[in-house]
Amino acid sequence: MAGAKVAPGLVTSMTINGYLAKSSLVAALGGLLFGFDTVVISGAIAALQLQYGLSDIAKGMTVSTALVGTILGAMFAGIPGDRYGRRGSLRITAVLYLLSALGCAFAFGWYSLVVARFIGGLGIGASSVLGPMYIAEIAPPKQRGRLVGAFQFNIVFGILLAYFSNYLIGTFGFGDLEWRWKLGVSGIPAALFLVMLFAIPESPRWLAKQGRVKEAEDVLRCSGDENYQEDLKEIVASVDQKRELVQETLFSRKYRVPIFLAVSIAMFNQLSGINAILYYLNDIFTKAGFTKVSGDLQSVAVGATNLVFTIVAMTMIDRLGRKKLLLIGSVGTAVALAGVAAIFFAGTHQELLVWCLVVFIAFFAFSQGAVIWVYLSEVFPTRVRAKGQSLGSLTHWIMAALLSFLFPLLAATSGGAPFVFFAAMMVVQFLVVLFFYPETKGYSLEEMQKKLGIS
Repeated sequence: MAGAKVAPGLVTSMTINGYLAKSSLVAALGGLLFGFDTVVISGAIAALQLQYGLSDIAKGMTVSTALVGTILGAMFAGIPGDRYGRRGSLRITAVLYLLSALGCAFAFGWYSLVVARFIGGLGIGASSVLGPMYIAEIAPPKQRGRLVGAFQFNIVFGILLAYFSNYLIGTFGFGDLEWRWKLGVSGIPAALFLVMLFAIPESPRWLAKQGRVKEAEDVLRCSGDENYQEDLKEIVASVDQKRELVQETLFSRKYRVPIFLAVSIAMFNQLSGINAILYYLNDIFTKAGFTKVSGDLQSVAVGATNLVFTIVAMTMIDRLGRKKLLLIGSVGTAVALAGVAAIFFAGTHQELLVWCLVVFIAFFAFSQGAVIWVYLSEVFPTRVRAKGQSLGSLTHWIMAALLSFLFPLLAATSGGAPFVFFAAMMVVQFLVVLFFYPETKGYSLEEMQKKLGIS
């Protein structure tokens, strides 16, 4: 527009310099490993069942053991994060990822494989806390949303990469060694992650907490923060304030509404069946009559859909609102899951299975996949936000472990039974969201606190 003026600092505020981009992308690489290691087992579980003669219970344990590690990793990641720094603790997660990959590749029995997967779970859980934390603490306020979002994007990209890797390795004819290659190949990005973590700075907030204020100032300045001196003062002040508020109790009557919202959204996230489906995707296709290689290829299509609709959701979440996305997703996932159940019960039209799963993934990525972590960060007041998010995350991973363990047992009796259950839960989710969930779009965190009746 002729004569229009650009607000001072607008161009620079929207520009991410190389220092900040490198630091954020390296930390976000932990998200890629998170996604990759989470679902890569789907392409190896059938071979492992033959190799070790696994029962349905042992099969569920093989998958869910990693999730037990994830729960513990998420619960205790804050301890090394505070003691050794965010960057230093991310290096520990990189070592855990690497040890897990090597342990799976060279497993000498089922027990050693389970231990290796447990170690990988510790890395996944810890990086799910430390990665976003590091990025949020190094990024200037105006760029924080986009950069933290890169971690979520990398999780989904890692899932797609795992499915594609399984398909590719499946075409090489490795025979009995195939599952070792599928599980061990993640050692390459894990090693790269570890090396690259030595090339990024420590979190300025952690540095300030340790009294290393000059170093914190240098990191903020180099990251392109235009108001780094003022932001540093706020960081130092917040460190002192946090010490005063650390004893605030989460489980009190005044927080009953946000606790309900956090626990319920985390439970419904997994009651959709998302993780169980991602973990056992190849098994689902095999039970429906697909070959191993075609099942791997179908999984790539599902992973690509997940990636595309995650991007779509990230562009729509502030426009449509969180509640509307959840309602749309509830309807779409319920219909798609009912379609999967009908295919298994009828024993016909297996060619439609991949389309039902693609529709399910599309609606999930567009709704629950995009909303859960945003919603968790918005419904708790600042003084208990970290504790509230931990509660939501813990609920999420406990439910993921439980359903991943039970899925093979339910599917053994009837291939369609689990999907009937998941579809019913999405109907319940629709009603709960419709009548009890507040919309958080357009409200400041302080306004949300008043809206939820928190004094």
